[in-house]
Amino acid sequence: MTTNVGTIDRILRAVLGVVLLYLAFGSGLPLFDGALFKYGAALIGVVMLVVAAVRVCPIYSIIGVKTCRT
Repeated sequence: MTTNVGTIDRILRAVLGVVLLYLAFGSGLPLFDGALFKYGAALIGVVMLVVAAVRVCPIYSIIGVKTCRT
């Protein structure tokens, strides 16, 4: 697969992933006491971290978007 996630996009995805995982498991906010929000945020956070690590976004591939220079 071709790399389609640029550096700034990668950093923002990694930060968002870490924040979502913190909110899901470490924040103690009442919103994340329910299973839907807790595990939904955790799933999205993990996906964001994986996309940031591999630099390939399947949705970007489908719609033809590239945020990297090459």
